[in-house]
Amino acid sequence: MTTTGEVHRAAAGGPWWWERRRSALFDVALGVASAAECAVEGIAFGHKAGLPVAMGVVFGVLAGATLVLRRRWPIAVVLVSVAIAPAQMGLLLTVVGLYSLAASEVPRRIIGALATMSFAGTLIVTVVRVQQDAARGVDTFQVANWFIPFIAVTAALGVTAPPLLLGLYVGARRRLMESLQERNESLERELLLLAERAEERAEWARGEERTRIAREMHDVVAHRVSLMVVHAAALQAVARKDPEKAVKNAALVGDMGRQALTELREMLGVLRSGEAVPARAKGARVPDVAEVPLAAVGVAAAAAASRAEAEAESGPCLAELEELVGQSRAAGMVVEMLVEGEVRLYAAVVEQTAYRVVQEALTNVHKHAAGAKTYVRLAHRGAEVAMQVENEPPPVLAAASAVGLPSGGNGLVGMKERVAGLGGVFVSGPTDAGGFRVSAVLPTA
Repeated sequence: MTTTGEVHRAAAGGPWWWERRRSALFDVALGVASAAECAVEGIAFGHKAGLPVAMGVVFGVLAGATLVLRRRWPIAVVLVSVAIAPAQMGLLLTVVGLYSLAASEVPRRIIGALATMSFAGTLIVTVVRVQQDAARGVDTFQVANWFIPFIAVTAALGVTAPPLLLGLYVGARRRLMESLQERNESLERELLLLAERAEERAEWARGEERTRIAREMHDVVAHRVSLMVVHAAALQAVARKDPEKAVKNAALVGDMGRQALTELREMLGVLRSGEAVPARAKGARVPDVAEVPLAAVGVAAAAAASRAEAEAESGPCLAELEELVGQSRAAGMVVEMLVEGEVRLYAAVVEQTAYRVVQEALTNVHKHAAGAKTYVRLAHRGAEVAMQVENEPPPVLAAASAVGLPSGGNGLVGMKERVAGLGGVFVSGPTDAGGFRVSAVLPTA
């Protein structure tokens, strides 16, 4: 049975069932005091019972010494105190035993039953003792009808009620403190787990941010630079034969470069505007995860979301597809564009994704199929928008290598990630005629 002092016995440092050596010494001192009291009272008990004095003393010492067991077996201590109550001994044993019983984890019904037994025993012993004292007095029979019951009830309540109430209070307070401590430890574990998860989410968000920035930089730079390379090659070919066309191509190269720089500045400007925390100084201490408030994680996530939204709103849209196709035509590509359905506006991220898919597909044609005729189709449907870029086989094989455009191999991967991120479908692959086709369908909701 669980009793007082057994809750944290695993971490105990005292002998046997005691938590601490100080508790053991205190209980031993109480046991010695109770044994001494019962030994003195055992002398009178031996005279009254007609027993040898030594036997009365030994009986008192053994009974009083059971108080040492109050933390381990409080029920046994109270039962011993009730048993020796008729011998008019064990006041300290009764008081401390009731306190220890009430402060322990013993069920309340058992505490109530033993407290009632102790109260009844003390009441009976007090009545008998007062009657004996009154019988030796003079004219006490005149007040015996009310005085003896009053004294007996008062003494019984004084012996049992205070230690019982104090023990109940101490036990409830101890259980409350243990519950609060366990709750505190549980909260600390939960906070540590949340901090670890927040660090994992932050690391994942940083990786996603790096991937997104790399994808944006690829979309902005690859198309413009590809066109610049194509125009530069054309400029080199016609520089001496057709100076006017060379001047025109040079102007186009300059325009492409300025447009690329403008888009890069806009992107970097959005990134800088979203920076809420300055760069960490060299040698500064990196705070531990547990030191970072969870609210800061939410603020960082909100800042990243607002930054992505700002970039989406400042990015290209479907209305600029004509200009995009016109740039490819100016670079010498034969492009046919067909728009189906009623033109309408979509969310900024949908329009930007559709634009980037067409842009990357045209860039791949410049790289891998220079001179091939290309078809761009845009279809506005009920709950989705579809786009397709298909090119015929290039007129001259290895035309892309002649142009000298490098390929990073990330264009199709980036397009697929963009489309999948919006819940769309992306398909790419060679055609039966020897060309290449890129198709994507984006939900508009």
